[in-house]
Amino acid sequence: MTTQTSPIHVLMVEDDAEDVVLTKESLTNSKVTLDLHVVEDGEEALLYLRKTPPYASVPRPDVILLDLNLPKKNGREVLSEMQQDIHLRSIPVIVLTTSDQEEDVLKTYELGANCYITKPVGLDQFMKVVNAIDNFWFSIVKLPSRK
Repeated sequence: MTTQTSPIHVLMVEDDAEDVVLTKESLTNSKVTLDLHVVEDGEEALLYLRKTPPYASVPRPDVILLDLNLPKKNGREVLSEMQQDIHLRSIPVIVLTTSDQEEDVLKTYELGANCYITKPVGLDQFMKVVNAIDNFWFSIVKLPSRK
């Protein structure tokens, strides 16, 4: 494993404030340095990813945590637009959502998601899932270089 020289930039697209707080809390003990940015809807996510004001100077995310059920544009629409953009399609996307519907799973993988996780109901289980994401995606996986 290589030594981390700069923080891993994570974009969390989540409209549930409680899930954001739990995720931040779960990641406080991460073995790697994380820079977590949060946006609340799909339109804001695309503005962020395209560095449209007010996001002109934000870092390109190394990984995206994406909920499917979002206001304005849902997660599937975000994935679809990312796949159509040569500059965005290489960013790994972890779908973290309440849906366990097979059609959602299939559609998100067809749209380029790298991982699909159904959010568990209980607090302890949710934190275990976020810790597993941290241990795998942020500590083990080789992420694409930022462009």
